[in-house]
Amino acid sequence: MTYDPSNVFARILRREIPAQVLHEDEHCLAFRDVAPQAPLHFLVIPKRPLARLADAGGDDGAVLGHLLLTAAAVARQQGFGDAFRTVLNSGAGAGQTVFHLHVHVLAGRPLAWPPG
Repeated sequence: MTYDPSNVFARILRREIPAQVLHEDEHCLAFRDVAPQAPLHFLVIPKRPLARLADAGGDDGAVLGHLLLTAAAVARQQGFGDAFRTVLNSGAGAGQTVFHLHVHVLAGRPLAWPPG
């Protein structure tokens, strides 16, 4: 899939749209979701353009791992290190609506299974 640099997360990275940032480093940005589905709901996005997980290649392994480690670190920092859920949708059929890879992190309420 072709990456669209006008997507909302790319615009957040460029600071064209404000976000409540929880973490930033050279590889990623973590910020609160504007439509939270749990008391804690934030997103972790790579700074590198990548539309979806299905488009990732072998050279993306380090950044994908970094996104998950960042998700866990921010959840701990927010007081939810013992119980949180990560969700990564890949493709419209899986519920992805913004085509910039992102990890949802949710915590603070009971989360049912199966999730969908």
